[in-house]
Amino acid sequence: MRQRSGFFQLAVTGLLITVFTASKTANAELPLLTLDDLFASPSLVGTAPSAPVWSPSSEKFAFAWNDKGLPNRDLWVAFKDGSELQRLRSRSDASVRSIAWMYDEYLLSLRGDGLWFNDSRGYAESLMATVGRDAYNLSVSPTGEWAAFLQGGDLWLMDLDDAAVKKATDIGIPRLSSLGAGRYARPEREIGPGIWSGPTYAWSPDGKTIALHIVDRREMRKVPFPDYLAGETDPNLVRRGYPGDANEIRNVGLLDVDSGEITMLPLEAPDANQVIDFSWSPDGVLLVDTASDTAVDRKLFVVLPGETRLREIWRHSRESRMYTSFASAWHPNGKDVVFLSDREDRYGLYVIDASPSKDLPRPLTEPAYDVLSGPTVVTADNTIFYNGNGVNPYELHVYRVNATDGEPQRVTSLAGRNEGFPSPDGKHVVIRHSNDTSPAELYVVSANGGTEKRVTTSPLPGFLERDWPEASYVSFPSKIDDYTLHARILAPIDLDPDKKYPVLFGPVYSNTARNQWRGVYSLVQHYLVQQGYIVVQVDSRGSNGYGRAFREEFLLGFADEDIDDLESAVDYMETLPYVDPDRIGIWGSSYGGTLSVYSLLMKPGLFQAAVAAASAVDPRFFGTDDVAIVRRPETHPEIFERKALNYAANLEDHLLLIHGMQDHVVPFKTTAVLAEELIKQGKNFDFAFAPGATHSWAREPHYQRYLFGKLVEFFDRHLKETE
Repeated sequence: MRQRSGFFQLAVTGLLITVFTASKTANAELPLLTLDDLFASPSLVGTAPSAPVWSPSSEKFAFAWNDKGLPNRDLWVAFKDGSELQRLRSRSDASVRSIAWMYDEYLLSLRGDGLWFNDSRGYAESLMATVGRDAYNLSVSPTGEWAAFLQGGDLWLMDLDDAAVKKATDIGIPRLSSLGAGRYARPEREIGPGIWSGPTYAWSPDGKTIALHIVDRREMRKVPFPDYLAGETDPNLVRRGYPGDANEIRNVGLLDVDSGEITMLPLEAPDANQVIDFSWSPDGVLLVDTASDTAVDRKLFVVLPGETRLREIWRHSRESRMYTSFASAWHPNGKDVVFLSDREDRYGLYVIDASPSKDLPRPLTEPAYDVLSGPTVVTADNTIFYNGNGVNPYELHVYRVNATDGEPQRVTSLAGRNEGFPSPDGKHVVIRHSNDTSPAELYVVSANGGTEKRVTTSPLPGFLERDWPEASYVSFPSKIDDYTLHARILAPIDLDPDKKYPVLFGPVYSNTARNQWRGVYSLVQHYLVQQGYIVVQVDSRGSNGYGRAFREEFLLGFADEDIDDLESAVDYMETLPYVDPDRIGIWGSSYGGTLSVYSLLMKPGLFQAAVAAASAVDPRFFGTDDVAIVRRPETHPEIFERKALNYAANLEDHLLLIHGMQDHVVPFKTTAVLAEELIKQGKNFDFAFAPGATHSWAREPHYQRYLFGKLVEFFDRHLKETE
């Protein structure tokens, strides 16, 4: 046990003992879950439904889902009030990956290598065209003449009269990588999103022009990610930059549908600025939303019909800005622009005249909480929908506000995470809802609020029959400054206050004290609680929901004061009489892995064991997008000397490193170099690698079972009480 200062020697009342009090339930009658149960197929938690797509008349919505817990999603339709849920018959076993409405009763979808037609009443289904398994992002033109989709880096069009398919552009250049796995295994040039974000294409309201997001990666660095599973070791070159390198070039082109000609817009420094989004006004004016890769600069432009000139309507710069939540859309009046910005202490929606005026933006939402997605504009009743954390930092709710004036109104009532998808007429909202104990499901609610009606039920009976512990949310002071910190705690339902329990922090990251279901991570957390652990997650600095200063503390401060936040949380947990201070561990993936390994190296004894998965341990090998948090070596060289191997001699506690060898985001090389240094220093540690796994090392079922098995076995070995 480490020596603790008097900082947390405060009066601990009975409230701390009752934080997790809960009655014993029917769980005692069920067999304990095994790791094999967690990763079985069909999935115990089911298959989550996709985002819904509304019909033009707002009478129905469609989505992809499998009600048997299998991975392939079928096509489903329900009425606007959630009634008459129906799976449309399918002669394809492939999963639905994109949906578009064709008029008001007919649907198009991409499944397998086909583009399929369905009557939404279930009367008919047919294969319209064979297009290829990599086709995605299906849409129908505003005039109903064409279906469009992306494939091989190009835009393709299908005539909806005769189902003839044609290649509308000649942009795509195949990827350099010989292996299709990994974040950076992308085409050399394509119409599509950037590596991390960005739009793809958008139809003009008259259907005559398509705005294209064209990304060119041919100037980026070539980096080998060896494929050891090939017949012979394949160097597998990938386009992947480092901080300070030239990034991918992101441009916007305007495609004339009739002629096939593309006119490029003169965007400034496209290798250093990203296109956040673009959209068309009803009058055919194009809105282009951009931000610098450093996140310092944000600019909004409009392009008038028949022109290519970018007219700037607003800009905002702040040197302290880092990772952002930006969005924009046309106001219902078609003349103004609504945009999401962090120009004040909280993220909020603002309105500005789309003419190149010097008017200041007008705030549209409350400054007391963060708007975290949106705006979704509904023109039928002058309404704007958005998602915000106005209830508390742990929840996300759907709000509506009149675009001209009026107070925002909360639409959703279910505690947890609620993502809203409003109907075109603004009268109903489909909600994708999850919470601590329930995976994502679809609900429908009136836009005026009320009781949500459940549409889907995804988990298998083996999940639904169990009572899962609900999380407790606590706050406590930081030990290094005046911030109040927040944490989410899961404890066994039958917790005995007279026993001593081991504690696991994880998965650690920013924005983790949230009432939501996080896929396999949530399932693993509940499994660990079942095994007798208390699980903790902390909103360390850099998290949303606590104001700009707390969020931007993370700039240039990776694995620094956020580790102090974790230490403050450890001190808090050690005040609880049922916590064993000698059995506290930490784990995480990606930056969560970074926090895990640096915690052991920078504060020996804070945690007795750590699992660091896909951990970024050398800032020189961060990605080009990471300039938003560490800037560049030429401007901040001291940040790039904070390599984990410089602190390898400090390792005293138990460490397990997990890494996928096809991880393009955090190269396996960096963990290998750290491992070599630890070996040189004579340190004892464990190492689990997965030859074909990417940064999402838990995506493939066989890697899930193997690597999470290693994680559980490691913590059981070092933190569980011996018999």
